[in-house]
Amino acid sequence: MAIKRGVHRNRGGGGSRFPIVALVLILVLVPMVFFIGRGIYSNNSIDQNDSLSSVSEQDVDWRTKLALQHVKFLFSKEISANNNQENPKSKQDNSLNVYKTHPLDVQAYVNLNYAYVILIAADHSPFVDTPTSLARRQLREKRREKRAADLMKQDDNVSLMLENAAIERSKSVDSAVLGKYSIWRKETDNENVDSAVRLMRDQIIMARVYVSIANMKNKTNMAHELQNRIKESQRALGDATTDTDLNHSAPEKIKAMGQLLSKARDQLYDCKLVTGKLRAMLQSADEQVRSLKKQSTFLSQLAAKTIPNGIHCLSMRLTIEYYLLPLEKRKFPRSENLENPSLYHYALFSDNVLAASVVVNSTIMNAKEPEKHVFHLVSDKLNFGAMNMWFLLNPPGKATIHVENVDEFKWLNSSYCPVLRQLESAAMKEFYFKADHHTTLSAGSSNLKYRNPKYLSMLNHLRFYLPQVYPKLNKILFLDDDIVVQKDLTGLWKVDLRGKVNGAVETCGESFHRFDKYLNFSNPHIARNFDPNACGWAYGMNVFDLKQWKKWDITGIYHKWQNMNEDRVLWKLGTLPPGLMTFYGLTHPLDKSWHVLGLGYNPSIDKSDIENAAVIHYNGNMKPWLELAMTRYRSYWIKYIKFDHPYIRGCKLGE
Repeated sequence: MAIKRGVHRNRGGGGSRFPIVALVLILVLVPMVFFIGRGIYSNNSIDQNDSLSSVSEQDVDWRTKLALQHVKFLFSKEISANNNQENPKSKQDNSLNVYKTHPLDVQAYVNLNYAYVILIAADHSPFVDTPTSLARRQLREKRREKRAADLMKQDDNVSLMLENAAIERSKSVDSAVLGKYSIWRKETDNENVDSAVRLMRDQIIMARVYVSIANMKNKTNMAHELQNRIKESQRALGDATTDTDLNHSAPEKIKAMGQLLSKARDQLYDCKLVTGKLRAMLQSADEQVRSLKKQSTFLSQLAAKTIPNGIHCLSMRLTIEYYLLPLEKRKFPRSENLENPSLYHYALFSDNVLAASVVVNSTIMNAKEPEKHVFHLVSDKLNFGAMNMWFLLNPPGKATIHVENVDEFKWLNSSYCPVLRQLESAAMKEFYFKADHHTTLSAGSSNLKYRNPKYLSMLNHLRFYLPQVYPKLNKILFLDDDIVVQKDLTGLWKVDLRGKVNGAVETCGESFHRFDKYLNFSNPHIARNFDPNACGWAYGMNVFDLKQWKKWDITGIYHKWQNMNEDRVLWKLGTLPPGLMTFYGLTHPLDKSWHVLGLGYNPSIDKSDIENAAVIHYNGNMKPWLELAMTRYRSYWIKYIKFDHPYIRGCKLGE
C-alpha cells in the first residue's frame, strides 16, 4: 500500500513532471545544438576550404531547417502544456496525454535524430540517397528532359509551319507589281512576256493624266512634250500584245517616256488631281468596254446566223445540177426500206448541205451494219434540190436515204400548227422584222438571239410532229445537223426507256441548265405545273418511242403550251423550253457518254470525254463550218468532209 501511495503522490505532486520535461529538453536541445554546431562548423570549413561543392551547402541548410521544424513542433506541445498551469489536474492530464498519445511520435523523432547524428559522425560527406529515391530522381529527370525535348520539337514544328505559311503568302504576291514592275522605268529582269507592253500602256495613261493637269496649270510646253512622247510610244507599241511583237525602238521610247514622266511628276504631281483624272479615265474606259461588249455580242450572233460564202456557193451549184437532171434520175435506191420498222431510222432536219453530209458520213463510217440504217432528211424549198443532188452524187454506201421538202407537208398549216399561226401575226412580224427600230449595233444586240431566222423555219419545230411525218415507224433517232457521230449508234434502239417517250442526256449540274433557266416561274401556269430545279436535257441526239408518243399525245401537249405562249410570257422563242415542258416526266436519262455537248461555246471540255463520246455536239454560236469556230474542236468535224470533191474545191471550202 505504501508503494502504491507513493506512486500516487508522485503522480499528483508538483515535481512529478520534471523527468518528462528534462527528457524532452535533452532529446530536443542536444540534436539542435549538434546541428547548429554542425552548421557553424560546415560554414567555417567552407570558408576555409573552397573545394567543397555547393551541394554540401544545400544539404546543411536542409538539415538545419528540418531540425528547427522538429524543435518548433515539440516546443508547441510544451507551450500548450504550460498554458494549463492554472489547473493542476488539467496540466497533469495534458502531460500524461502527451506521453500517452504520442509515445511513438517522440520515439520516432528520437530515432531519426540519432540516425542523423550517427550518419554525420560516421562520414562528413554529403547526404546520400537510397537506391529507391535515386531511381525515382533519375526517372523524374528523364521525364523532365523528354518533356523539354517535346516542347522544343513542338516549337520547331510551329516555327516551320509559320515559315511555310509566310512563303505561301509571299508567292501569292505579284512580285512584278511590287518589286520589279514600275511605270517609271523598265526592268530587264522581268520574266513576263508582255511586261514591256504593259509598261508602255501604263506610261501612256500617266502621260495623258499629266497632259490634262499641265493644260490646267498653263504648262503648255510640258503638255506639248508629253503629247509628242505619247504619239511616239503609240507608234512603237502598235498592235503588239507581247514583247516580241514590239518595234525595235520600243526600249528607247520607254526610257525617254520614263524620264519625261519623272520630270512631269516633279512639276505637276498633285494627289487629288491625279486621283480625279484616273477615276474619270476609268469610268470612260468602263463605258467603252460595255459598248464594245454589246457590239461584239451583236456581231457574233450575226456571224453565227449567216451562211458562209462557200456553203452558199455549194448549195447553189448543187441546186442547178439537180434541176438539170431528168426526173428518172432524181430517185434514191432502196425506197422499200423507208417504212421498215425493223431497221434503224434517223430523222435529220437541216438546210445546211455540208453539215448534213457530215452527219450522214460520220454515222455510216462508224456503223457496224450500214445496210440497216435509214436516213430521213427534211429540208426547205430553197435547199431541197441541193440536198438531193449531194446525196445522189455521194450515196451513203449501202445505207438508205430519202430527202423531203417541208413545204410539201400540206397538213402542216396555220390552222393545225400554233407556231405557224403565231408567225403570221402582226405582233410577231413586228418583233422579228422591225425590232423596235434599233439603228445601232449595240441597241439591238440584247434580243438578237431570239430573232434568229431558224425560229421562223418549220424545220426547227418539225421535231414535235415525228409521228405525223413517219406514221409507220415505232422508234426513231433524232439528230441535229451540228453533231458528229463517232461510234456505232445501234445500241440506242436497245435502250429500255421504261415507258417514257424521250431518251436524252441530262445537262444540269449544281444549278446549271435546270428548268428555271428556261421557263418563267413568275407565271402561275409554270409555277403550278413544273419544278424549277428539275433537270434539263439536250436536244440533238434523242431516241423517241413513237408508240408511247401517240399514247401520251405529245403533239397535243405541245400545242397546248404553244397556244398559251402566244405573247411569249412563258418562255422566249426556241424549241428547248417547250420540249422540256412537253416531255416533262416522260424523259428517260441516257448515259452521258452517248452525247457530249458544248463544242460550240465551251473551250474547256476534257479531250478524253470528247474521244469517248458516241456523239459530239457543236451547240452554241461557234459552229465548225464558221470562221469563229474553236480550232481545237474543228478537226473532229472536218475529217468527214470530202475535200477532194470537185464542188468542194470549186467553192473553196477547203481553205
